[in-house]
Amino acid sequence: QVQLVESGGGSVQAGGSLRLSCIASGYTSSSYCMAWFRQVPGKEREGVANIWTGGGSPYYADSVKGRFTISQDNAKNTLYLQMNSLKPEDSAMYYCAADTRKPGSPCAMTLQPDTYNNWGQGTQVTVSS
Repeated sequence: QVQLVESGGGSVQAGGSLRLSCIASGYTSSSYCMAWFRQVPGKEREGVANIWTGGGSPYYADSVKGRFTISQDNAKNTLYLQMNSLKPEDSAMYYCAADTRKPGSPCAMTLQPDTYNNWGQGTQVTVSS
């Protein structure tokens, strides 16, 4: 298992930027897939982007492509989500997730919540118009 702690959420006006961070601890085995999801009350959890800690190209949901960038710093065990050109519809609780059940396997080009077995507590992002 890996422990995940998100930070960096907040309130911003439309068109602004935020950078979310997720510190991972407690898992030192092979590379694994990490992702960002978001959820609005009353709606299903939505995948935003994923990245394999072993390298390779990230995968993005169409709704954020060109505006958000997922990245990692393995030396700091930290996952990031740089969010630019924010829109009110980006407002949500953002969660960091990790899949440690398939160590060494790159991320699938999908963003399904049940793929991930480790979740952080979330950080709130609010974008005002």
